[in-house]
Amino acid sequence: MAEQLTGLADDRALLGRTSTAERVSDILRSRVAEGYFPPGTRLSEDAIGGALGVSRNTLREAFRLLTHERLLVHELNRGVFVRVLTVEDVQDIYRIRALVECAVVRGLGEPPYALDGLAAAVTEGQVATHENDWKALGTANIHFHRELVALAGSERTDELMRSVFAELRLAFHVVDHPRRLHEPYLARNRQILQALQAGDRREAERLLSTYLADSLERVVEVYRRRVGEDTSS
Repeated sequence: MAEQLTGLADDRALLGRTSTAERVSDILRSRVAEGYFPPGTRLSEDAIGGALGVSRNTLREAFRLLTHERLLVHELNRGVFVRVLTVEDVQDIYRIRALVECAVVRGLGEPPYALDGLAAAVTEGQVATHENDWKALGTANIHFHRELVALAGSERTDELMRSVFAELRLAFHVVDHPRRLHEPYLARNRQILQALQAGDRREAERLLSTYLADSLERVVEVYRRRVGEDTSS
């Protein structure tokens, strides 16, 4: 837990003087999405409340909000834990991704598009690959898709997908070979970016749809194997 709390105290500045449960939940959601709290992690009220400098009541309300988003679960007499996804959860996450992300690309309108965020995420992935940091590559991949959704210019869509991408990170945690999962998609992210830079949103949507279908198949394959291992152990 100490390692997972590293840097969390630095986020206290984000709370400002008017700290709220919503802001605490934003911070914790981001931490889950960045991979700091793996599935099954018990979240200590004392440790996290102390790191962020917030009251127990504020933290409990933040936990409640994230439980509603299916990122956390409350177990009676045991505490609050980061949720462990099922295969059905993973399939549903990708179903939502395909619906939303492809619709965003399809509805972009006429080029040029504001692609600085996408380009930065591709560069972030290239740096992570060069440093053999596969966890960071997974984070860069999520950043790419978050920036893709942001092209819609819709706060509601951004809010919806923030939770979906945080859940996606929980799915990535069970992958036994993160390099094998994430590395091929860096090139595919670059292809989507190049299609959008060329103003070809139809090609970008085709690439994205194939990408998501392939990723779903790979993640579900790993999930089924790992669930089987956990059941037999």
